[in-house]
Amino acid sequence: MPRRRKRGRVRFRFGRLCYKPCGIPANTLDSVVLTHDEMEAIRLADLEGMYQQDASELMQISRPTFSRLLERAHRKVADALINSKAIELEEWPDIRENGEGQDE
Repeated sequence: MPRRRKRGRVRFRFGRLCYKPCGIPANTLDSVVLTHDEMEAIRLADLEGMYQQDASELMQISRPTFSRLLERAHRKVADALINSKAIELEEWPDIRENGEGQDE
């Protein structure tokens, strides 16, 4: 039985997001879904320019786990851009244990 997935600490609350190619109705597109952890990894590494070690410590996950998250996120974004797919961000769960998911 696989180990239960540990969610990283996400310091930024992303709203309901969906990006799609121009001029194509959304209901005709395939889509890829980014998790909040993947979106946070992209934000920290690509937008903020943080080193993977520093970003992984901020998210409270190991550096190899951060690297896998970032690789998976980059693959999903590349797939969407190259194959004209919509990019959606997963919705926040209604109940977050111990304030997980948002750090004020």
